[in-house]
Amino acid sequence: MSEQTQTPVARFGAFIGSLISATWMAAMNGVGNAIAWFEGWLFSSKKALYGLAVTRIIFGLTAIGLLLSNFSTRLYTFGSGSAWNGELAEPLSDFPKIWIFSAFHAAAANDVAFTALYLVLILLAALFTLGWRFRIVHPLFFVMWVSFIEMNDMVGDQGDNMFRIALIIMFFADPAARWSLDARRRAKREWFDEGSSPRHIGTVLHNLALIALTAQVAFVYGSGGLYKAQGNPWAHGYAVYDPLQTTRFGTWPVLSDLITAWGPMVAIGTWGSILLQGAFLLALLSRPTRLLALFGILGFHVMIGVLMGLPWFSLTLIAIDSIFIRDRSWKRLTEGIGKRWRDAMDPGREEPKPLGAAKAV
Repeated sequence: MSEQTQTPVARFGAFIGSLISATWMAAMNGVGNAIAWFEGWLFSSKKALYGLAVTRIIFGLTAIGLLLSNFSTRLYTFGSGSAWNGELAEPLSDFPKIWIFSAFHAAAANDVAFTALYLVLILLAALFTLGWRFRIVHPLFFVMWVSFIEMNDMVGDQGDNMFRIALIIMFFADPAARWSLDARRRAKREWFDEGSSPRHIGTVLHNLALIALTAQVAFVYGSGGLYKAQGNPWAHGYAVYDPLQTTRFGTWPVLSDLITAWGPMVAIGTWGSILLQGAFLLALLSRPTRLLALFGILGFHVMIGVLMGLPWFSLTLIAIDSIFIRDRSWKRLTEGIGKRWRDAMDPGREEPKPLGAAKAV
């Protein structure tokens, strides 16, 4: 049938058919481009190496800080003196009932053995921080840390769960690839040749671990924001006030009173935390909102750590959030700090000029 003899209905049907075909082709091309991009991202190189190195370092320092700050009360809080809570006879956590995580529980009644394990854990935390023989130290530190932190359920918080989950995920990543003693050794002699199968497998596992860690952050912040939005104190804008006026979480009464004295500030802090947690991952998609989200979440955790007396919880979340800062940002930061350090140590020093640079006339 010629084009002139087609009815209007037929022409309209052809138009609709062409729209459907074009839409389908655009969708398939978009899916194909997305798959190609993801394959390139997954297989090309390990991502967020500096961010994960920061996670490793802060995790290690957090463990050292917690252990040293509790050293004088270790026996009363975790050891034989904690028998008053009944967990030496019947642990609330299931971990001490698993033989691999039972070292501290088995030694709890013996003060000398408990202290010896405590000191070993401090040493492992230091080696973990430095990234020395990380593939050996990491499993040992994980087992000993879980064994220790599950000794007294009454003094734990949700940061312990995130710490443990992140340590498990980090088994599949390469947190010691930067800023570690292992990195210095590998700079002289890499473990596997470029392009080898073990190298490819390591890259894929590392990037998948990064995705898993990001998903965990998404679950925590997303569920936290949604849970808060359901409560009347959060909906009415005064939820921040209540915990800061309690004995347990109002660790700095004068500072708490100062923060909560102005009603609008309380409302901003309350509603802002909901928006920040709920929109955190979406805000990472563009640079301006990423900067706002990262500085916002940093301030959020600093306030929790200082005002509510939960420094180890806050440091754990700050450590994990470090993976969202790009490697080039970490490199620029370290280069800037290094330059200022060299200038301060040697004011008369001149920066080396690039090779081939023309001399000024």
